Amino acid sequence: MEVLDVRKGEHVALVGPNASGKSRLASAFAGRAGAKFITFRDSYGSYGDRNFFMQQRWNLFTLEGEPPSAGEQLRKEAQSDRDPAAALRRLSELTALFGLEKVLDKPLVTLSSGELRKFQLTRALLGGPQILVIDNPFIGLDPRTRTLLTHLLASLSEQTTLVLVLSRVAEIPPFITHVVPVADGQMGEKVPLEAYLDAVLPPAVIRMRGVTVRYGERVILDALDWTVREGEHWALTGANGSGKSTLLSLICADNPRAYACDIELFGRPRGSGETIWDIKRNIGYVSPELHRAFQVDAPALDIVASGLFDTEGLFRHPSEEQYACTRRWMAEFGIEELAEKPFLRLSSGEQRMCLLTRAFVKDPRLYVLDEPLHGLDEPRRRRVKALLDRFCGAPGKTLLMVTHYPEEYPACIDHSLTL
Repeated sequence: MEVLDVRKGEHVALVGPNASGKSRLASAFAGRAGAKFITFRDSYGSYGDRNFFMQQRWNLFTLEGEPPSAGEQLRKEAQSDRDPAAALRRLSELTALFGLEKVLDKPLVTLSSGELRKFQLTRALLGGPQILVIDNPFIGLDPRTRTLLTHLLASLSEQTTLVLVLSRVAEIPPFITHVVPVADGQMGEKVPLEAYLDAVLPPAVIRMRGVTVRYGERVILDALDWTVREGEHWALTGANGSGKSTLLSLICADNPRAYACDIELFGRPRGSGETIWDIKRNIGYVSPELHRAFQVDAPALDIVASGLFDTEGLFRHPSEEQYACTRRWMAEFGIEELAEKPFLRLSSGEQRMCLLTRAFVKDPRLYVLDEPLHGLDEPRRRRVKALLDRFCGAPGKTLLMVTHYPEEYPACIDHSLTL
């Protein structure tokens, strides 16, 4: 049997389809390395827990005697450890880390899927293992619980080597350093996470590595690692002042600090000879800041057409074909009747619709929409959301959207980043 090589400082994902042999390889590695091994099959699927999870919840109060609580089971196992005092101290630390205080008094058969994950991780970590192997950590969990478990595992990765068995590339958490593909019982070459993802996923539109932006003593972005791939649709969230606008300014070539950061846009590192116009050519952008600064009293048709050239105002004469394209987009957004009206005499909502249409008129690869529905009435909000799903959801189109109201996100959103 092949031998999995995991070195100090690495966290490895074994990735492959069902029945590829991942679990068998992981189990064999755990046995040779003296690692703790946890198998998650479904909500109550760990065979090692058969003695107390085979009971169905509705039999809970028909059993003779009180069923064991999570806390009783954990304390019992800690006291049977080779160093009970150390195990009990570690139990206290893990209880705080995993937020188990409200779970300890519950009977084991009543734990939810997420609570059960925390319980089993705590039990596995009582002896302080150096290596933890987890089979199917995310199976059966809802999105919120998956996110919480990812954060917990990231915390563990600071002191424990983790080996995860996964069936889907989308499940690979960011703290993983290397990936070993598995097929037909055979392991492929161990490769760095970024190299593996670049080989199997669409190309990166945005890649940031350790991006830090500070103004004096104030840190706006702190060592941000973030990759956005072609066809992904991101919700960018965070409180006021959390750095959302700064992040967007780095992407849209408006912030000169981008040259001091490790940033790639559309496959090219910033500062490698590209101009800001090379970058803006691929981006459709709208924001409250753009709206406030757009003081051009030209016909709305020209305002929308200026998006073809990435200028605030029309400084070249569009062709008839370009004007026809502009009018088609204005019709899509329901503002064709505004074409000849001066932009500065329109209502705020009408201006916002013009600027939204301007972001779409050149059919860009990347849409960066900061509060796009701000100031719109309900019929226009519904129309814009439908258009976002229609056009941003097309193959190869990538979306970054900021709003403080979750109900404003279109259905196509499939990723999120919170600052």
